[in-house]
Amino acid sequence: MAELTLSHTVKTLRKEYHLTQEDLAYKSGLGLRFVRELEQGKQTLRMDKVNQLLDLFNYELTATKK
Repeated sequence: MAELTLSHTVKTLRKEYHLTQEDLAYKSGLGLRFVRELEQGKQTLRMDKVNQLLDLFNYELTATKK
């Protein structure tokens, strides 16, 4: 099974919950630009903000050993 990227996971969850990017930004307390950049796969994002957004879906980003 292929690993899903963070951007794909967030976009999939957002659509499952029938949220627009604007809805997700509002509900997470983050900016629309951040949500868009995350879904587009921006390589440098603040982990605390990513977790703030993921918390809406009961997920969290963690470090794992390679």
